[in-house]
Amino acid sequence: VQLQASGGGLVQPGGSLRLSCAASGRTFSSSTVGWFRQAPGKEREFVSAIRWADGSTFYAGSVKGRFTISRDRAKNTVYVQMNSLKPEDTAVYYCAVEFRNLIQSVATTAAAYDHWGQGTLVTVSS
Repeated sequence: VQLQASGGGLVQPGGSLRLSCAASGRTFSSSTVGWFRQAPGKEREFVSAIRWADGSTFYAGSVKGRFTISRDRAKNTVYVQMNSLKPEDTAVYYCAVEFRNLIQSVATTAAAYDHWGQGTLVTVSS
């Protein structure tokens, strides 16, 4: 499977962006799709995840209430709508997929995912 992450860019604080993660070569069925981010000089951290089969969603505390993850079955794509963006949201955002239905405690860990996209840069700055 190949993952294509897109939608990053430069946005002012308080603005919005929508990231997309599209899969080719395999559908997302029976999978968990996660988003992680890595800021300069920092470790990769969990942002959000969605369990494809039942639509269960998980969020990091730092983005809960501002970010919304969703899936489009027809397009085999996962989205993250990011609102009220802050400078501390600046990072390269990566999508990843694991072809299992992960429980929340596992879905938040990068090591649980076998397949990763190339990353898309989000810069929040005035």
